[in-house]
Formats: sequence, C-alpha cells, structure tokens
Amino acid sequence: MARYKYSGRDRKGKRTGTLNAPSKREAIEKLRGDGIRVLEMKEVPETALTKDIQFGNPVKLQHMVIYLRQFATLIKAGVTIVDATSILAEQTESKALRKALLDIENELRMGRPFSDSAEKHKKVFSSMFINLVKAGEVGGNMEETLERLAVFFEKQHHTRQKVKSALSYPTVIGIIAIGVVIFLLTSVVPTFVSMFEDMGADLPVITQFVLDASKFMQKFWWLVLLIFIGIIFGFVAMRGNPKTRYYLDYAALRMPIFGKMQQKAALARLSRTLSSLFSSGVPILQALAACEKVVENEVISKVVRESRDELGKGNSLTTPMIKHWAFPPLVTQMIAIGETTGSLDTMLSKVADFYEQEVETATDQIKALIEPLMIVFLAGMVGVIVLAIMTPMFDMFQHVDQL
Repeated sequence: MARYKYSGRDRKGKRTGTLNAPSKREAIEKLRGDGIRVLEMKEVPETALTKDIQFGNPVKLQHMVIYLRQFATLIKAGVTIVDATSILAEQTESKALRKALLDIENELRMGRPFSDSAEKHKKVFSSMFINLVKAGEVGGNMEETLERLAVFFEKQHHTRQKVKSALSYPTVIGIIAIGVVIFLLTSVVPTFVSMFEDMGADLPVITQFVLDASKFMQKFWWLVLLIFIGIIFGFVAMRGNPKTRYYLDYAALRMPIFGKMQQKAALARLSRTLSSLFSSGVPILQALAACEKVVENEVISKVVRESRDELGKGNSLTTPMIKHWAFPPLVTQMIAIGETTGSLDTMLSKVADFYEQEVETATDQIKALIEPLMIVFLAGMVGVIVLAIMTPMFDMFQHVDQL
C-alpha cells in the first residue's frame, strides 16, 4: 500500500490531497469514482516518520482465529464475501486487520478475487493463508477452508503460548534478580562503606568485591543501561538479517533444556502447515515454499528449501531431512511412508499432533524444573551480597567481645 499526493478538479473547483492505494492506476480510478479529474499525482516517499514500524505480524493470533470463525459462519449463512468482509472490518478489535479488510473490500467491489486482494497485505495475511484461500476459491469450498485455517491458527496459538510461558518465567525472574542486585548495590551497600572505612581492618575478598561493584554501579550506572539497550538493539538487528538470524536460530535449537522444546515446536508448525496446505489441494512445491516462512526458524527453513529443490529434481522429499540433525527419524520415516502410500497429509497431521503434545509435556516439565532453580538463583545472588556485608560485622562484634 503506497501513499499518493494528487491535485485535480471536481464540480466545486480545484482539489488537492493525499490517499492510500495499492498502485497509481488504482488511486486515479478511486478519485474518478469520487468525481475528481486528476491533473497531477505523485507517490509520497516513505520516511522514518511515516513508515509503520512493526515486528512480526501486527495481528494477534486470537484476533485472526475469531475473524476466520466469523468469516466461515457468514459464508455458510449465504452472506457474500464482499458483505462479510465489510461486516468483519467493523467488528474486529485489531486495527491492522480492520485497515486491511477495508482495503480488501474496495478491491472486491472492483471485481478482484479475495486471495489477490489479501496478497497485497502480506504483513497481515501469511503465505499459508493466501495459498489456502486460493485453493478454496478454486475448489468452491471457502467455508471449509476458513474452518481449516481457524483450526490451524488455534493450534499454532496454543503451541506458541506454551513455549512463551516456559521461556517467560526464567526471563522475568532474571530481570527481577538483576533489579534487586542493582538496588542493593546502589542503595543499601553504600550505607556500610563509611562504617567499614572506620574499622580500618582488612576486608574479606567477597566484601571488597561487593564494595567495588557498588562504587562502579553508582558512577557508571548509565554505562550498564547503555550496554543493556545495546544488547537488545543488537539482537533485533541480528534477527533482521537472514545470515545472522540463521546462527541465532541454530544456537536456540542447541541451547540446553530449551533447545529441544523449540525444535519440537518448529517441527509441529512445519508439519501442521504442510498438512493443511497439502490436504487443501495446494501443489506440494508451492506448499513447501509457504512453509519456509511459517516455520519461523532459519535452520529448519533451509532444510525445507533443500527438500523443495530435491523434490523439483524428482527425488524424495526426505533426502535432505535424513542428513540433518534437526529432523528426528520419526519425522522422516512418517513422511517417507506418506509419500509411498499417497497419504502425506495424514502422516504430517499425525506428526504435528505428536509434537504439539510433546511441546505441551516439555513446557510443563521445564516449568516444574526451572521454578525452584530460579528461586535458588535469586536467593543466591541476594545471599552473596548480604554475606559480604555481614561477615566484617561479625568479625567486628567478635573483636569487641574479646576486649
């Protein structure tokens, strides 16, 4: 969607303004429909101030599921796609989805297919969504396709929430631990510095280390903040670059404890997506191309690309998968059986069911393991600082008793 600045005339005289449209030709047609004869039109270049900055899909999965359920219900009730799109644009709570649906409604009234209109909003509608809708338009079973999409997004949302819940707990506890340590070093420890200086005795190593850390934190707290912000921006920049993103995803899959869980989640997404596309009649090469983006892991995506190339040469889909450590024998064997028996969609669905259940079990186990460990970690960090402060005080009290 581009922004255009125009000048023209209507019955009231000269008109100027701006509007959003997929192309210059469609912008002119839209103005003509409003009774404006265009004299001049220029595309407004996108700047950092006008550009919409978004990370990932701007539409939440739960909003997409509700939209698909309602869309399928309206189509079943005999409502036209144009009217259904108009109704749902007013009902949805997602601003990004509402904006996309309003543009699609205009496209539909101009006689364009829904899938072609949705394809112009790739930030909102994934390639998975577009391919399935195209298959539904060709097969004449849009309501069934929409129900299948809703089920797909529901399962994806459930799996993603499980992974997030497992990762969020240690992250939150880690942030709290860092906050507590900073508070102690900047507010509590400095109150004991003058007392230790008056003692004039040699301080234990751990106490001296804590005091030095406290002095550093008081003077250079801004440097610690800058480093923290730099790490965040560096991570975001690395995620935005395909080459560095591959190494980040590789490290994530190899990570102790959490790596296996993320591997299972990625395989579940891949299997579920490929099964849904294949069962809807989407060509296998086109389905694999869509899976590359949906799987959300560059390591797995690279293998999928290699599988697509092998399949294009007439070889088996599993050839690159068998050689790669990220694909367990269960996946490759089930896919091989599906290729041989002609039931690839069924086999992939069974693989997806298995790994979705595995993710659920793994997240419950990780949460049960991590909770006590993080509590011990937090207590240990605070305990070290308290011990560093109390040890010299005990020595001082013992010295007083001896006198």
